[in-house]
Amino acid sequence: MLSGETSRPITFRIAQLRVDHDYIATFKMELAAGRNFSREMGTDFAQAFILNETAVKRIGWESPEEAIGQGFGYGRRKGQIIGVVKDFHFESLHQEISPIVMFLSSTDLNQISVRISPKDIPQTMAFLKKIWAELRPGYPFSYYFVDENFDQLYRSEENLQKIFSYFAFLSIFIGCLGLFGLASYSAERRKKEIGIRKVLGASTPGIVSLLSREFTKWVLLANVIAWPVAYLIMSRWLQNFAYRSGMSIGLFFLAGGIALMIAFLTISYQAIRASMADPVDALKYE
Repeated sequence: MLSGETSRPITFRIAQLRVDHDYIATFKMELAAGRNFSREMGTDFAQAFILNETAVKRIGWESPEEAIGQGFGYGRRKGQIIGVVKDFHFESLHQEISPIVMFLSSTDLNQISVRISPKDIPQTMAFLKKIWAELRPGYPFSYYFVDENFDQLYRSEENLQKIFSYFAFLSIFIGCLGLFGLASYSAERRKKEIGIRKVLGASTPGIVSLLSREFTKWVLLANVIAWPVAYLIMSRWLQNFAYRSGMSIGLFFLAGGIALMIAFLTISYQAIRASMADPVDALKYE
């Protein structure tokens, strides 16, 4: 509920965070406008609110600076906005950032956030467990790491990446075997033609180019067919994310270039072998 000269209800859901004075500093949140909660300001505990940028926009203020000092109410608590933090992700990128309101509270707090050094985590956790036992004897010491929670949010994408990587490698391997077999067959079938060309003065690079050309056009045709299909599938998959990057046409050209390079390297062995063969062996029965 907004308050001031006039008040109007907020028709969308705002997530609440009951925090202490050190919450914003602990998580290294950046202020877009205003100030953080202060122990020197006695009114902060009962009347101060801090919003995120999304909440400011949804309410209708033009900028974070405009929201500072505005009257605000949440439940039975009435006061004013003293600060606006920059938007931060606390959910998966599948969801849009929710409007958030933060206020000081000494009730309904059931966990402590601690920023620790990664140098000696086991010793640090043992120290925290000891302090916990002194301050809260009889209560179990349980903990989790924030980075592990975020890792769980994207575990399905990581598994999907592994599956696609395995299938991509298998597809490339099978494709290379097929190209190698076709290159062998083509080189053997055109053995006499290659011998005649060498007798007439054809160079090794020219013969390699001749044998590679017929496979190159099929690889290019495969790319022309695959690009629209890949673009459609990736576009639909990216629709699952509220925040996503665009797909550059350069990525498709890069993929096509890599495919051409793999195809060329696969057939180059047979092409070079055929071009280096003695033309006498191919023509001695003619």
